[in-house]
Amino acid sequence: MRRFLVVLSVLGVALFLALGVWQVQRLAWKTALIAEVDMRLASAAVPATEAGAPEYTRLTVKGRYLARQILVKAVTEEGQGDWVMTPLTTDQGWTLWVNRGFLPDGETLPPPPAQAEVTGLARDSQPGGGFLRANDPTADRWFSRDVAAMSAASGVQAVGWFLDAETGGPLPVPGLTVVEFRNSHLIYAVTWFALALLLAGGAWWNLGPRAETD
Repeated sequence: MRRFLVVLSVLGVALFLALGVWQVQRLAWKTALIAEVDMRLASAAVPATEAGAPEYTRLTVKGRYLARQILVKAVTEEGQGDWVMTPLTTDQGWTLWVNRGFLPDGETLPPPPAQAEVTGLARDSQPGGGFLRANDPTADRWFSRDVAAMSAASGVQAVGWFLDAETGGPLPVPGLTVVEFRNSHLIYAVTWFALALLLAGGAWWNLGPRAETD
């Protein structure tokens, strides 16, 4: 029985140490990611291309807005309302969805300008819907900015990413992109290493040489 407990304790310590090392690796990855995104946010805008760019790259695009618009439910520092998603056909002939900004509840949505030059942040599509709320294209109820679903519902052939506008307004309100990354890997790593230490200490106290002489 004692040998079984020793083996079990060794395996437990090894598992906790492995999880701690994994969290340290995740911490390094997340730190590098945050630094990379900060660099993108600090950079000047570059012309957008159909291929897109890494998320949060600042881009500029010129073209004309199409008549179709989709409202996506949102909550921001301005309160409750909707993101205003409008397809824009660029001067180069390809189309992308532009999040023109936030429209608070109760406000009237102004029509988009015929021609526009938009500067904003490249964003990845958000398929599936919001938390516990699935998009319902047939009822025109949207909870996430799912580019493929919006394009299909609107009959638009658009690229697979969208642009969060930083220019425009006053309504819808642009520039409300929240860039935030959860980074708790250091806490997790310390927790796993502490558990490994506690288990090793407990095993030594209860199963080590001292326990044999008691």
